[in-house]
Amino acid sequence: MRSTSVSAAPRRGRRTALTAAGLVAALALTATACGGPEDDEADAKPGGGTSQAAGTGDVGSGKAGLPTGLADRLEEHGIDVDQWKDGGWKNWDRDTWLSEAKDFVNPVIEGLWKPDRMKSAKEADKTVTQDAAADQGATDPEPAPVEAVAEKKPYHENAAPVGKVFFDSPEGSMVCSGTVIKDVNHPGKSNMVWTAGHCVHAGGSGGWYRNIAFVPSYNDYGKSEAELADATTTEMAPYGTWWADWASTSDQWIRGGSESGGDGAAYDYSVLHVKPEQGSKSLEETVGAALAVDFSAPSATEVSSMGAWGYPAAAPYNGLEMFKCVDRPGRLSLSPSLPTMYRIGCTMTGGSSGGGWFRVVDGETKLVSNTSIGPLENTWLAGPQLGRSAEAMYQNMSKTYGGQ
Repeated sequence: MRSTSVSAAPRRGRRTALTAAGLVAALALTATACGGPEDDEADAKPGGGTSQAAGTGDVGSGKAGLPTGLADRLEEHGIDVDQWKDGGWKNWDRDTWLSEAKDFVNPVIEGLWKPDRMKSAKEADKTVTQDAAADQGATDPEPAPVEAVAEKKPYHENAAPVGKVFFDSPEGSMVCSGTVIKDVNHPGKSNMVWTAGHCVHAGGSGGWYRNIAFVPSYNDYGKSEAELADATTTEMAPYGTWWADWASTSDQWIRGGSESGGDGAAYDYSVLHVKPEQGSKSLEETVGAALAVDFSAPSATEVSSMGAWGYPAAAPYNGLEMFKCVDRPGRLSLSPSLPTMYRIGCTMTGGSSGGGWFRVVDGETKLVSNTSIGPLENTWLAGPQLGRSAEAMYQNMSKTYGGQ
């Protein structure tokens, strides 16, 4: 989660737990709750507003097991695949920090994300300095804090699609949260994960992060740091480690995102296509659950409850447990020229970035946003509305890479 400093606004009254109880009960994110494969394909078509991930239709095995075209693209940038896997990825020279949408590369380095490395990853925390009060009419009063509640354990029985996103940045190993989502073009066999744009790409002044991987139901039984002192990879990653072989985020985030938020904040979302470090089954088959994405971008005034799930890592949390917050959403706009974001009261901190926001539509739990920003005081979270541009990005990823 990126922190944001905004001017004070009158707080809404604190809501009772009863207001959220129904949604919490509905959001038991198990395979049963998620239902069967989605039958209806969304109408949006790939087009403007999407950033296509690097990759190629040529999936023949090339150097170091990469698709031939991708290996060639690495060489075009002067990158030796073998040297990359041997530690060359640690070179963050500005001239070689791949930035363009087509330049995403993320070859699997088997065994890189060991338990200790996962536990030491720091939260992806940014600071935004825009004044939300400058908006003309699209920002509601600041919500009262909602205390994050620990998810029931084991996670695979209560929130199976939720997990952690790990990646390497110039500052070291970092962590976000993510959600297994359905692939409408490949029912029941999705390999797609939803997260935040700032968890995969640094924005206008940087490029793609490296060694991006997803671990569903991380630390499945929510064990303490002491209990995990000698943890095995299976304990930390019960469904394995899934590497992003393609990634996509919005053009607005790539062009305008920054460590101070920038103009990309309202478009801070991403979808990953992943493959297992070991094994051949799809992510959805392995986990047994996936959520549909709601791209209708409903107004916050039309939604009675939204829930945010994730793995907060900044104090007072340590990133080892999954938490959730449920609240009635309000509206937040960082600028009159940007789309309005959703905002809920929540005490989750950095590390919860990218975690899915869910709501129940006709009895089905759907992903409707993801954690993007929050205040320095950690009293609320805000996430982007997912409209036509987000749907086009998703459809492009599904149709181009989903069956691979």
